[in-house]
Amino acid sequence: MDWSAFLNPIVGNIVNFIYFAIIAGTIVVVILDNRNPVKTIAWILVLTFLPFIGLVFYIFFGRNIHRERILNKKSYKRLTRKPFQESLPQASFNGTPEQNELINLFQRTNKALLFDGNSIETYTSGKEETIALVQELYKARSHIHLEYYIFEDDAVGRLIRDVLIDKAKEGVKVRLLYDDVGCWHVPKQFYEEMKEAGIEVRSFLKVRFPQFTSKVNYRNHRKITVIDGKTGFTGGMNIAERYVKGFEWGIWRDTQIKIKGKAVYGLQTTFLTDWYMMDQTLITDNAYFPNMEAAGDIIMQTVTSDPISPWKEIMQGLTMALHNAKTYFYIQTPYFLPTEPILFAMQTAALAGVDVRLMIPQRADSHLTHFASCSYLNDIMKAGVKVYFYQKGFLHSKLMVSDDCLATVGSTNMDFRSFEHNFEVNTFIYDKGIALRMKDIFLQDQKDSLPVTGKRWKKRPVKQKVIESIVRLLAPLL
Repeated sequence: MDWSAFLNPIVGNIVNFIYFAIIAGTIVVVILDNRNPVKTIAWILVLTFLPFIGLVFYIFFGRNIHRERILNKKSYKRLTRKPFQESLPQASFNGTPEQNELINLFQRTNKALLFDGNSIETYTSGKEETIALVQELYKARSHIHLEYYIFEDDAVGRLIRDVLIDKAKEGVKVRLLYDDVGCWHVPKQFYEEMKEAGIEVRSFLKVRFPQFTSKVNYRNHRKITVIDGKTGFTGGMNIAERYVKGFEWGIWRDTQIKIKGKAVYGLQTTFLTDWYMMDQTLITDNAYFPNMEAAGDIIMQTVTSDPISPWKEIMQGLTMALHNAKTYFYIQTPYFLPTEPILFAMQTAALAGVDVRLMIPQRADSHLTHFASCSYLNDIMKAGVKVYFYQKGFLHSKLMVSDDCLATVGSTNMDFRSFEHNFEVNTFIYDKGIALRMKDIFLQDQKDSLPVTGKRWKKRPVKQKVIESIVRLLAPLL
């Protein structure tokens, strides 16, 4: 008797049964997780029609860690106590009702303290920002803290590395936190050289297959530099050569700010919190929150969001800001995959007569996300939102400005991943001068952009429309 002919179909059926049982079980888990219905349906579609690929994709990117106690609450209170003590002598801010509402939201959901006495310098060129960063790093006397999604082993990365090594040799305490996935391809030797020079280097949520694959989905997308607790950099720029040189086909257009003043306490607290998560070292020494004189008169908050919090602080803040806008609301983002609250807020504001403008790159660094972004444009243009394609290169800026009184710059893209999965940081600035400066940046970029009209948009190829519609189904997962 040919046993193989007899057993093979049985074994095959058992394997198929186990495989599809796993798929079905995963779908049940997705449903019971009570996520956004759009995201739930997207996962069900992927798992149903692309079962093997969908299962692998879910293991890496879909598992939910919202309920994990990554950060001890008691330790977090100790970390935030220092900037809180420094904020007590500040005068209360006499802002507009809309500003006060937003400030209160961030204070209640994010414990984001309001700091006055700040100055801000803005950089829209990677070259200018890198020069300014190097100059400030060399001024360090006490400590340097850096936290970046990408820290490349290229000309710019090696320049910053060498500066950090020089400062470490001078006795300055240097700590570097980089994202393990964002720097996956960077040779380990690059960071080892810094460690050998006395620099403390940690990777954020190190990925080890297969035990920690769920952590691939929760990345530290923040860009922070803190120097002596008094000077800070944040925005959309990582440490890599392309931020300076761009591509063969165009420039890399981004926005970064340098902060001097008490608002740096917010960046410092963010860094030390993330450092504690990875190093289990609680740093609350007074040296990291030094007393300082006012560097200017700008009032601002540093707001963070992450997948651990019960709230989506930055998304909620932007939603409120859109609803509160009276005259205009301008948005720059490299990716536009809005959540339902953001999409609805943009449409509502435009329908109410607010001048809502969205600027995205005409050519992006990811075809998939760009197709998904384009699928939403018709929805917002119908409501009256003006759309512009930036043509001079790749627009990576995350800048928003409204009504000459509010501006925000940070690491947050206008997409599901930034709002729901990543660790992000944005500064919210309540200052007319800065708002006008950011508005001017947007309007200057608008000159290098192509207006997208509804009539012209409808004439795009049918093939493109079909691809956009298909990719849009995966938008909550991208």
